[in-house]
Amino acid sequence: MLRAAERHYVLQVTRGPDVQIIASRVELAVDSESRRRGLLGRDHFDEGAALIIAPSSAIHTFSMRFAIDVVFVSRDGRVRKTYSAVGPRRIAVSFGAFAVIELPAGALSGSFLKAGEILQLVSR
Repeated sequence: MLRAAERHYVLQVTRGPDVQIIASRVELAVDSESRRRGLLGRDHFDEGAALIIAPSSAIHTFSMRFAIDVVFVSRDGRVRKTYSAVGPRRIAVSFGAFAVIELPAGALSGSFLKAGEILQLVSR
């Protein structure tokens, strides 16, 4: 996954026979520069978008202009912890997480994503 940052991905969770799309446009931040930059400097975060920062077990929203939903996952994509509507000037942490997924605020309210579920990054 991390070696193919230029590909187009969809982030999804499978529940039995059902597949739910969590984000239809996924951006990867997998090098030092893009991980440091994250969403800083942006005025908004489009619905259906996601930013995956890896490796990372903590994020901050200092200097951000909007709230985000946050999902921490293990190396295999298993959800470890979620945070909803993390506003500016906050810190979110999940010790032992491999990556963090940032989503527009409210994105988690429709997914009912739970700890233990496995997210999949699928190439389009």
